[in-house]
Amino acid sequence: MTSLATPALAEATRPVAPAAPAFGLERLIGLLGVLLAVLVAGINEGVTRIAMADIRGAMFIGADEASWLIAWYSASSVAAMAFAPWFAVTLSLRRFTLGAISVFVALALLCPLAPNQESLLVLRMLQGLAAGCLPPMLMTVALRFLPPPIKIFGLAGYALTATFGPGLGTPLAALWVEYFNWQWTFWQVIPPCLVAMLAISHGIVQDPPRLERLRRFNWRGLLLGLPAIVMTVLGLLQGNRLDWFESSLISWLLGGGLVLMGLFLVSECFVEVPFFNLRLLAGGNLSHALLTLAGVLVVLSAVASIPSAYLAQVHGYRPLQTAPLTLLVALPQLLVLPLVAALCNIRRVDCRWVLCLGLLLLGLHCALAMQMTSAWIRDNFYLLQVLQVFGQPMAVLPLLIQSTSGIAPPDGPFASAWFNTVRGLSTALATGLLEVLTTRREHFHSTHLVDRLGNAPWLAAGENTQALARRLHEQAVVLTSADLYYCMGWLAVALILLIPVMTRRVYPPRASN
Repeated sequence: MTSLATPALAEATRPVAPAAPAFGLERLIGLLGVLLAVLVAGINEGVTRIAMADIRGAMFIGADEASWLIAWYSASSVAAMAFAPWFAVTLSLRRFTLGAISVFVALALLCPLAPNQESLLVLRMLQGLAAGCLPPMLMTVALRFLPPPIKIFGLAGYALTATFGPGLGTPLAALWVEYFNWQWTFWQVIPPCLVAMLAISHGIVQDPPRLERLRRFNWRGLLLGLPAIVMTVLGLLQGNRLDWFESSLISWLLGGGLVLMGLFLVSECFVEVPFFNLRLLAGGNLSHALLTLAGVLVVLSAVASIPSAYLAQVHGYRPLQTAPLTLLVALPQLLVLPLVAALCNIRRVDCRWVLCLGLLLLGLHCALAMQMTSAWIRDNFYLLQVLQVFGQPMAVLPLLIQSTSGIAPPDGPFASAWFNTVRGLSTALATGLLEVLTTRREHFHSTHLVDRLGNAPWLAAGENTQALARRLHEQAVVLTSADLYYCMGWLAVALILLIPVMTRRVYPPRASN
């Protein structure tokens, strides 16, 4: 028997969605509480990544050890996203969400008190598990509690976690590092999480637990899937630093992770209660949304990180000085995302055109950014950031609508597991891909510039050697940044070409005319 080959069995073993209570102020408060917790969890990862130099100095941690702190947090977070929906159905949504936030807060309190690097690594890994449990809960709450006419606005709230939350990492890191001490990069999550717990306790109904599902627990899936995701993410995040497959560790992590991932997906076809329902991919819309999401996240990761990296390396900007760029993208999302949701909620508007326009804006962003020179400063990026303000939500929200349209309520946890896991894996893939492209292109341009200088030694006449080396490095960074924008622009075009090939039109639930 398989969950794919026997539709009757698959229907019988799907998680039964409890009847949704009437929507009102209490449900809205609960939804906002979950949204706040998810935003804080995302900010926590970004803040500690940006403030890692100060954390390293305070705790006497080397660069290699610090990279593992970041990698393990990301890996455990992505792994939790895959399995959290199953446990939420089993233990009840409110109880599981409150438990995850409680663990997240407790570990945030303990992390700065860790006596050594090893204990901090364990605490951060466990905190990543707790943080990864939260994003699937937000999607589940939006799909379950919001009535059809405004369900899209709940999905827009989920999209905020990908468009608004990450943009606050740089400003907050700059605030704590410049004006306070490094411990607050961990502790700053505690007050908003306590507020979120109060809102969830008040606004999310308590379902009865379904502990009988534990008797059919998919141990084989957990033992295959958990290490598969962790190994894959670790390999992607550490690959560039360890020279990819020249390192036996990276070879084992990526090779073993992919093999286990294949075995995990095969095993999910032969279990009574799977973590991932592969049958959902047969419809086409979800599979297209997941594939496009992976590409969109790669593009968004690039356009978000290139300006800060360029300004830091060429002009010596500190995080506080690059913060306006990220805030210019993040803060308008509070207005732009609801507007995009309202547009997509009109029945006459085809969300595929909205997606196409969003990708075109991101492609235009990359095309204009390719004209950058070493004279560019922060002000030169403001127009580009405005394009990202509109392109980013228009590329993300239609994918959410597409991936959840036509999903029956009992299949909501499966759709949430698919979307969030692909989102986490794609973010790790984007990081690894951008690092390897940056390293290879910067080495190429550095070598090429030095060769040209050697063939024309008069260029160095009367110039200080150190100043010349600085100029060469700056020019290599500029050319590398332009190459990255070039690649991301063509990736956005490729994603546009996939729209008519792999998807059919979907309509918002009970959309207005």
